[in-house]
Amino acid sequence: MLAPVRTPTPLADLEREIAAPGDGLDRLRLVDAPYVPEVRLHLAEDAILWWARMEAAAGRSLPPPYWASVWAGGQALARHLLDHPELAAGRRVLDLAAGSGLVAIAAALAGADRVIANDVDPWAVAAVTVNARANRVSVAATGDDLLDGTASADLVLAGDVLYDAALAARVLPYLQRAADRGVQVLVGDPDRGHLPPDRLELVAAYPVPVTEPSVDNPVRRVQVLRPR
Repeated sequence: MLAPVRTPTPLADLEREIAAPGDGLDRLRLVDAPYVPEVRLHLAEDAILWWARMEAAAGRSLPPPYWASVWAGGQALARHLLDHPELAAGRRVLDLAAGSGLVAIAAALAGADRVIANDVDPWAVAAVTVNARANRVSVAATGDDLLDGTASADLVLAGDVLYDAALAARVLPYLQRAADRGVQVLVGDPDRGHLPPDRLELVAAYPVPVTEPSVDNPVRRVQVLRPR
């Protein structure tokens, strides 16, 4: 009898990538997050090259690997949590559009009771899983689209989620519904042009080193905000 054929999954593919020997610009490396060195992440030296190689190997299109870079909004939010652990300690935390899982991992390190990292990209869900494992913290990763519902958490964290108008139009009402129900909401945003000036107020600001592709300025002022 033939053995059943194993269907590759993003998690299995990512684990295989991490374990494979070799290095280069198109590989993943386990490194300290630049502004949050308490957290280590599997990141691409060059996310575009990594993406191209993985698409060529798969023979099909794959979603952009946003999780393979550490984004400025998430770094500021993670730094804020680790500097103010009382925000997350003992609480149920939701990290929305989690990407690499940096913010979720920071919440777990700050002592959160339960952390859920949500991202609709199955590769990001896989990245959260391997990155939480690398940092020896417990984070539950989910790929459901939550934006039409209501948050079941004490603290909702959203790092760099307002990067285009269409997404901002869905995310902002979700965050406002959560805040209206008494959920604490914190947003990390480097002002990509979709920040509503009258709906969020400043909590803190950080000079974050930028490691994203195609960004010239090495440092960006990133705000941590909450709904008014």
